[in-house]
Amino acid sequence: MDVLRASSSTLVHSPYISTTTTRNKTQFPKPIFHHLKLKLIVFDSSFTLFERNGSKSRLFMTLSSSPASTTESIEPPMPELEADGREKKRFDWYSHWYPVMPICDLDKRVPHAKKVLGLDLVVWWDRNENEWKVFDDTCPHRLAPLSDGRIDQWGRLQCVYHGWCFNGNGDCKLIPQAPLDGPPVHTFKEACVTVYPSTVQHDIVWVWPNADPQYKDIIMKKKPPYIPVLDDPSFSGPMGNREFPFGYEVLLENLMDPAHLPYAHYGLIFNLTPKVKVDREGGSPLGMEVEKLDNNGFNGKQDWGCSYFIAPCIYHAFIDVDQRNGSAISETKKSNRRLCLVFMCIPVSPGKSRFIWSFPKNFGVWIDKIVPRWMFHIGQNLILDSDLYLLHVQEHKIMELEATNWQEACFVPTKSDAFVVGFRRWLNKYGGGTVDWKGKFSGALPPSPLREQLMDRYWTHVVTCKSCNTAHKGLKTLEVMLQTMSVISIGIVAVTKQNMISMVAKSTMVSMAIICFAASKWLAQFIYKNFHYHDYKHAFV
Repeated sequence: MDVLRASSSTLVHSPYISTTTTRNKTQFPKPIFHHLKLKLIVFDSSFTLFERNGSKSRLFMTLSSSPASTTESIEPPMPELEADGREKKRFDWYSHWYPVMPICDLDKRVPHAKKVLGLDLVVWWDRNENEWKVFDDTCPHRLAPLSDGRIDQWGRLQCVYHGWCFNGNGDCKLIPQAPLDGPPVHTFKEACVTVYPSTVQHDIVWVWPNADPQYKDIIMKKKPPYIPVLDDPSFSGPMGNREFPFGYEVLLENLMDPAHLPYAHYGLIFNLTPKVKVDREGGSPLGMEVEKLDNNGFNGKQDWGCSYFIAPCIYHAFIDVDQRNGSAISETKKSNRRLCLVFMCIPVSPGKSRFIWSFPKNFGVWIDKIVPRWMFHIGQNLILDSDLYLLHVQEHKIMELEATNWQEACFVPTKSDAFVVGFRRWLNKYGGGTVDWKGKFSGALPPSPLREQLMDRYWTHVVTCKSCNTAHKGLKTLEVMLQTMSVISIGIVAVTKQNMISMVAKSTMVSMAIICFAASKWLAQFIYKNFHYHDYKHAFV
């Protein structure tokens, strides 16, 4: 059976289609399997029909459950041209806003090291201008990281290597080693720090990863993507963040793929029982379709709601919680209870990504007000851990295959992969097939660490989450207190003379010591499993 081999940025690879090629068109005979028909749907950014040799054709990407009744003939467009013959607009990775970190997890007292698109950044609070600032994390003196510095008593960012100080505009305000009666070397251009445009929206710090002077006031011309539900007071949903040992592409694909939920997260996520249950986990066919795909991302719909991919970082979906009939709904159709999934995926470097999430909902809002964030994060991190190893290995396998196209390595024959295929098509057609790292990396993935290091929560989440970090410190303190009380109780019993304390008191003290010791051991295990490492054995679930 021949494989459809048109342009990798235009056609989807599928073994369910064979082709016969003529001079002016490609004909698609009936599928070999009569229960599937594959149509390829491609939406141009202007949503127009492609014209070539005087004929109009649409290329669709969706799956139909009905068998093909006639032979279809379509003529694929030139992938590198728009309908009017002009070169297609290429997605510029460095001309968009990127989320860096929720401000609820940033400490105003210290600078924070972050990486976006391979750029080393330092995020710090400028109390003189009451703004979060994003600088290049490099001191111009001897290239020391400014994120290891401090904010001095005048609110300036200080490099702790030699004490150079910078204001919110990146200007050097002090070089301690320069004589006061000498030339003002601190005013030289070479003494300044590179400043990236930044802003705060949805209580998240955003950065524009291009420090060219023409983008200094880019916020006046182009703002970060706006998600109304995040500012809607009737919705509530705490945020979280985590670093992952796999790339931005794999992270986004995973979040766009609801079909893996009953399997990779079995027992952790509630899954509706399908009408026809074919296995224990409850997987079933999913009606998913990409409605529009252009340079800015794509819109999609599925049986239970609608989804949006806003290039390059945001994927969010609306779920009608009350819907049970399986029919698709639109965003404009309101229901009594709605849940929104907001996922922000930041490319950090090859094989590394950062994830910011929130689940705003307009029901049970009171729960978010009384339950601390770290309690939500325990369950959410367990879900994230349950397929973390799978995704890490998956990315390495794709890299090992050295496939020139993702679709050459993966077989995606059903509708449930529609959004994943849509994202890969956007990446190939507009994004150049991969993140543009500007030559900073060779393209090789970092080596795989041990499983316990790979799935470590402490350095990938706890230290960067203010709520979890505070809870971790508090619980560790409680653990030490329980151990201390156990030792003190035993010590009192040991040094007290027999006739100075009753047997009842002795028994009480010993019992308390045993209880405190047992509680400290349980708490130590709780801390380790929820703040450090919790493996997930799929075979025993």
